[in-house]
This record gives sequence, C-alpha cells and structure tokens, in this order.
Amino acid sequence: MFEEASEVFDNMFKSSFPLTFIVFIPAVLILVSPLPAEAAHEFTVYRMQQYDLQGQPYGTRNAILNTEARTVEAEVLSRRCVIMRLVDFSYERYQKALRQSAGAVVIILPKNMSTMPQDIVQFMELEPEMLATETVVPVYFALEDDELLSIYTQTLTSSSSQGSSSAAEVLIHTATANGFQMVTSGAQSKAVSDWAITSLEGRLAGTGGEDLPTIVLVAHYDSFGVAPWLSYGADSNGSGVSMLLELARLFSRLYTYKRTHAGYNLLFFVSGGGKFNYQGTKRWLEDNLDHTDSSLLQDNVAFVLCLDTLGNGDNLHLHVSKPPKEGTAQYALLKEMETVASNQYPEVKFSMVHKKINLADDTLAWEHERFGIRRLPAFTLSHLNSHREVQRSSIMDVRPHVDLRKLSRNTKLIAESLARVIYNLTEKGAPGDLQIFTEQMMQEEQLSSVVDWLTAQPRAAQLVDKDSSVVSTLEYHLGRYLKDVRRHYVKADKRDPEFVFYDQLKQTMNAYRVKPAIFDLLLAFCIAAYLGVIYLHMEMYLLRH
Repeated sequence: MFEEASEVFDNMFKSSFPLTFIVFIPAVLILVSPLPAEAAHEFTVYRMQQYDLQGQPYGTRNAILNTEARTVEAEVLSRRCVIMRLVDFSYERYQKALRQSAGAVVIILPKNMSTMPQDIVQFMELEPEMLATETVVPVYFALEDDELLSIYTQTLTSSSSQGSSSAAEVLIHTATANGFQMVTSGAQSKAVSDWAITSLEGRLAGTGGEDLPTIVLVAHYDSFGVAPWLSYGADSNGSGVSMLLELARLFSRLYTYKRTHAGYNLLFFVSGGGKFNYQGTKRWLEDNLDHTDSSLLQDNVAFVLCLDTLGNGDNLHLHVSKPPKEGTAQYALLKEMETVASNQYPEVKFSMVHKKINLADDTLAWEHERFGIRRLPAFTLSHLNSHREVQRSSIMDVRPHVDLRKLSRNTKLIAESLARVIYNLTEKGAPGDLQIFTEQMMQEEQLSSVVDWLTAQPRAAQLVDKDSSVVSTLEYHLGRYLKDVRRHYVKADKRDPEFVFYDQLKQTMNAYRVKPAIFDLLLAFCIAAYLGVIYLHMEMYLLRH
C-alpha cells in the first residue's frame, strides 16, 4: 500500500509543478523561519497619584489594565493603552488620550534625566495640571529599558501605518503587524483605612528660668510628585530635613556646655503629611494647644521657622504672612539674617516676601501658615520665591537638584543668624562677620550622607507608615542630639476624612506579543484557500488518471 501511495505522489510531482510548489514551500518556510521573539516582557510600572483631600478627588481613579498598546499617533485610541516617551509627551497629547477614552496611558521615562533638561522642565510644569484633572483612565509611568523601547518602536510603526493613504496597505499591515497586549497584575485600587501619618518632636531645654522663650524649627519630610513611587523630593524637602538635623547637632553641642547654654528653648519638629496641607503640623498644634495644659507652644513662643527647599540657588526668601514688628524676636531674626548674609555671604540675595493667608484656597501655601492661623509668629525660609514653583511637587526633584555646597552654606547662614538671636550678639556689639560655628564644627560629609539617604527612597506620604525605616531613622538621628524625642500620629476621621489614600501604586505590567483579530481571519482564509487548491489538484489528477 505504501509503495502505491509513493508511486502516486511521485507521478503527481513529476506531472504538476504547481502542486509540488504548494506542498513543499510551506515546509521550507517553516524550516528557514527565524526563532520566535520573546512572547512577553515584564516590567515595573508606577501609578499616578490617587487621593482625596478635603473631599476633593485627585489623580486617576482606576488601576486595572488589560488592553492593546498604541502610540498617540494612532487615529483611534479608544480602549487602547497609549504609550508615549517623555520626549514626545505634551499636555495636548495627554488630553487627546483622555478625550478618546483610552484604556490606559503609560509614559516611559528615561533612566538619565539629566540628558534632556528641556523636557524635564516642561514635564515639571505639566505635573500639577495632570493631577488637577481627575480621570478614570489608569495612568502609569515606567523607566525605559531596551525591551520597552523596542515595544514602543514596534507599536509606533503599527500606529503610524494607520494613516497610510492606501486602504489595502492599512489592511495588510494591520493583519501582519505585531501587537502588544498590556496587562497589569494587581487588583483594583481601594482606599487605605486607618493610615497613620507620623511626625517627630525633640527639644533642647534652655537655662536660666522656667518661662523661657521658645524657638521652633520645623521641616516636613514627605515628598510629592505625579507618581508616589517616583517622588524622591531631594530639594523639597530633603534639603529642609537635612538642614534641621544639622542644626540640631550644632546647637546640641552649644547646649552641652554651661558657658554656651542659652536662655532659649529650642523645639525641633519633623512633620509628616506636609504635601497634604500640612496634616501632621495641624494635628500637632491641636494636641499642644487644645488638648494639653503643659506645652512649650502654649507659653512664650519667640517664633517658628519652617525650612522648605533650601538646597540650591543663591536666593533666600523669608516668607511671612504678617511682617514682623520692630522689637520682636522675629524682627530680630530678620535683621540678623540680613546681617549675616551681607557680611559673610555677599553672594546670597536675602529678602522678605509678604503673602497673606488665603483661607479660601484648597491648600495652604507654606507650612508657617498653619502656625499663623493659630496666632503663632512664624515664617518659612526657602530659595523659592513662590509657593507655586513646580520644583516643590515633581518626580524630577532628584538628588542632582541639591547642590551640597549651597545647602551647607545656607545651613551655616541660618545657624549663625539663630545664634546671634539667642545670644543677643548684635546688642552686645559683636561684628557682623563674627562666626560662631567654625568650619571645623560644620560636618559637610554628614550633611551629604543624610541627603543621600533621604533621596535614595521615595518618601510620599502614602508610602511612609509608622513602621517605615524613614521614620525610625529620623527618630534615631533626632535622639542623638535632642531630649524627649517622641512620635505624633494623625489618622483621618472615619466619618468626614480630610485625606484619603489609595493602594495599588506600584505594579508589575506584562506586554504580551499578540496578533490582531483580523490576522486570525486572514490566516483561516489562507489555510482554506491552500487546502482548496490542493483538493482541486488532487481531483484533477485523479480525473486524468
């Protein structure tokens, strides 16, 4: 039987070249085809902010993604995952994706941000606008790698081909091109219950009596940006926290010796939730002013100095809600800072910026306004001229944004100014160029290590719980220099919460290589045609023989 079949096929192939072509060509193509490419690529994605503040929702309200990828060049984006690189990103393109009800948006960020400064500045300006627009479209960020860029390039080619002038070309390319199905591994986001924002307090007690004036030094440690897991907050406010810890170290040395132990209490407060309308500071003030009879804040507060974004620039602005009156401690600090800046650091341009508290705004401008509402004399020192500067809330605020030399200079300028106030040096006739803290007392290496540590991890308020290493390490550093270091917690009210955080902020995404649905139809048609041709040739051969 096998010999007969062999003879039939031998005669068929000898008498019919087309039949030989039909049978053997597919086998040859299978044998010589290249090895299949990777079927999937797995990478980490970071979701855009999702939170509620004073009952107002912000950011994206969705986390689930399972849809095919397109670039923004495609004409139809509905129910597609729109991927775009930072260099191609614009608010108009972002809005195009939202208007067309895209299934998701994935923005690819370069690993080395410093190579594209213009794109960084543009993106920093757009971050607040993105957050201000509530959307149900999941928005993710990913750090580029070779595989992800390859996916983007192939998707771009596929998306661009849809604008071809020939309908036939579009159909053929659509049927044969590679596509990618983007799928997240996590669940839908939900509100996090009983989240505690932690703040830390420590003090250096003055000498000479019970009713001593108190100087309060404040800095919030949390960071903020369009994506919590990418918010490192180097300048805002890693620089402020680093400066506060260095000031605690310097003055703890002075307060160790009887000769230099001043008649001022120094109260240090590292606040949490600063980027969410200063929730940690608000609760701390309530606990100290409303719920206790013994607090340094209830007695004789000379002034409150908040430190915010001080790691760059040659400008220093003292932001006040109410200009200080002559003869007050806050006026003395203002004058001493002018003296130290002009005599010891002439390159620094120091000025006072007056802005009244606007209670009609959704959020306060500066942290000192929390104290001003409670009628405590306070101001914020920053190298930024306005609270609206985009550097205060950007994922682009990373370690290179802090100039260690300028941060060290600013720290020494503030330390000298504070020392001149608490020791009353001007009235004692001390010259403006007198230096209390010598270069040997300043430890720039320690300042650098603290900045490096703070900027090595994201510190968004949603990520720093009471058991976080950020909190425990800050507590350790404060405990080295200060007394009575303690924690303060704030939780949102369950009935009427001022803030609500959500989970699923970091996920794993898979890009699966797929063919479009029309490819299956085309493949089925080709197979049917192929089998039909074979059948017809077989029938014709049998009829002839």
